Amino acid sequence: MPVPAAALKNKPLPTQSTAKRSVPSDSPYTPAVKRRLPAGRPREWYVTHNRRLKAMRLAIALLDSGIYLPDQAHDEAIRGAAEEVGIHPPSRTTCHMVRALMRYSR
Repeated sequence: MPVPAAALKNKPLPTQSTAKRSVPSDSPYTPAVKRRLPAGRPREWYVTHNRRLKAMRLAIALLDSGIYLPDQAHDEAIRGAAEEVGIHPPSRTTCHMVRALMRYSR
């Protein structure tokens, strides 16, 4: 009688539980070192680039605060997250981009 292929594989070793050991915390958060943007591009490129970075920071802040679905991320919630993080209030376009990032990251 043949043996199933799954039975022939080695079983992985049990992993350590985080309850038994301390997990290093990444707080306090320090942002990465900023580098200069490349010169010689059209102004619209820089505007779009900075808007994407802002939308990404806001999407991460929303996920950390417990808002996981784009339908939950209303403009007021996004602007509240911006205030918590210390970012200037985003425009409607940036709020739309935040929801798009949350939608397509799944």
